[in-house]
Amino acid sequence: MKSIQTLPDDYNEIFRVNLQTDKKKALILNGAALVIMIAMAVPMHFYVPITELFSFSIETELYFLRPLILLLSVVLYMILHELIHGAAMKFYGTEKIRYGFTGLYAFAGSKDFYDKKSYIVIALAPIVIWGVVLAAINLFVPREWFWMVYFVQIMNVSGAAGDLYVTFKFLKMPKDILIQDSGIEMKVYSKEKQ
Repeated sequence: MKSIQTLPDDYNEIFRVNLQTDKKKALILNGAALVIMIAMAVPMHFYVPITELFSFSIETELYFLRPLILLLSVVLYMILHELIHGAAMKFYGTEKIRYGFTGLYAFAGSKDFYDKKSYIVIALAPIVIWGVVLAAINLFVPREWFWMVYFVQIMNVSGAAGDLYVTFKFLKMPKDILIQDSGIEMKVYSKEKQ
């Protein structure tokens, strides 16, 4: 279904989330992201020891550039993550997308309303697309570069804690919900009352 610009008259707000104002929910989601990071890093250490990240088997110049490369990779990933959300919104007919950074997280948002299935695709598109791309890259990089890529993969999954949260929340909601995600605040509407 294509996004719509106007909320139908018979719809009422049934749920709202704003991580800027709801500090408790923001704390819970950040805690969940930390748990995901640990759950991904610890088992992978037994596959490729994290000490490979500090291996001197690569050129000395590249060894000392690794922290900068990692930082730039994470920043680039954050931008690309939001661009994928934006591309998915465009796919569903959104004309104007707003991108930004709150200091807590980056976002892509719009004033449009999306049905449940469309919004779940929008929410999960970055974790799925980048998950596959980063996993493929990890298969081909040398061992000493494995953790450079895998740290970005950890950011991909843990950074999507909010996207995963709303996806599971929306799956339990009525079929007719419409979601408006400004990037800072998300509102859910339905004909049914909760």
